[in-house]
Order: sequence, then C-alpha cells, then structure tokens
Amino acid sequence: MKKLFLIIVTLFALTGPVYAAVNINTASQAELESLQGIGPAKAKAIVDHRRKNGPFKSADDLQNVSGIGPVTMKRLRKDVTVGTTSAVKKEAKGPAN
Repeated sequence: MKKLFLIIVTLFALTGPVYAAVNINTASQAELESLQGIGPAKAKAIVDHRRKNGPFKSADDLQNVSGIGPVTMKRLRKDVTVGTTSAVKKEAKGPAN
C-alpha cells in the first residue's frame, strides 16, 4: 500500500501543473486574461499598446502599459515571454534583369 501511495504521489509531483509562458507579442486578449492579475481591462491595454507601439522587446516593457507596475511585473515575470515573432525578414531583391 505504501508503494502504491508513493507511486501516485510521484506521478502527481512529476506531472504537476505545467504552464507554458504566454508570449505577450502574440497572445490574444483571452490568453492574456489567463495570467494572474490580468483582467479584461489590462489585457485590452496590453493588446492596444502592442498595436500602437509594435512588439515588446522584453517582458519588462509591460511596465510601459497603463495599469502595470512593478508589483504586477514581479508576479508576471515567470509567466510571460516575448518569444520570437513569426515575422521572417525577406532579403531585398535587386532589380530584374
């Protein structure tokens, strides 16, 4: 019985909550709302800021969004990433011959 209990506890420990970091450059408003401390208003402010100013360069840039300060940033830092956007730079082609 002890072995069964240990196996179950080990399984839960190894398969505990697995959270993927939210990419603040690509996340929808709903995905942003899944973050602790981010409700609809802050999520919308993040999306609006991103549209107006372009992608975030670092997670700390979230502090430039109205309503997000150091305390919120401390809580979010482990759950957000700026990742890499899917934009691919295309090489400039010369004039056609």
